[in-house]
Amino acid sequence: MVLTVLLIIRLHNLFAVVMLSGIYSLLAATFFVVVDGVDVAFTEAAVGAGISTVLMLGALSVTTQREKAAAKSTLVPLAVVVVTGAALVYGTLDMPNYGDPEAPIHKHVAPRYIEDSLKETSVPNMVTAVLASYRGYDTLGEVTVIFTAGIGVILLLVRVGGRRRREDEDAA
Repeated sequence: MVLTVLLIIRLHNLFAVVMLSGIYSLLAATFFVVVDGVDVAFTEAAVGAGISTVLMLGALSVTTQREKAAAKSTLVPLAVVVVTGAALVYGTLDMPNYGDPEAPIHKHVAPRYIEDSLKETSVPNMVTAVLASYRGYDTLGEVTVIFTAGIGVILLLVRVGGRRRREDEDAA
């Protein structure tokens, strides 16, 4: 994953960057499967590697193939990223260790899902029961956001494509 990120940073060909972003998402989904986050892995594969890659390729179809040189200094954005990253790392210092049986999640929600999900939802797969029943509104919200983003990109592409055709006709 680190190698993929380094390649994304170094490359200037936007098509290659989009493809590497999709590869990164697939690697992240694989990592989530390894750490038993199958539901998160499924979402990462569908959204990160799937729809995001398609939307970026669609946007790329109306832009140039190469990254343009930065007109301004990159120090301020770099400083913002470093400060934000440091804040996020600081926020994780308070989290329980991975797999800690004394973590709060194992004391409250997880036992209920394990013991009661089959009789409350009649769904034999616990992950499906959580996503479809207990977190149904969250899942619906995520689908709505992805759908809205897709429609927005399609509308932008149609608008930009229409402008290009008119400009080409005016030039002729």
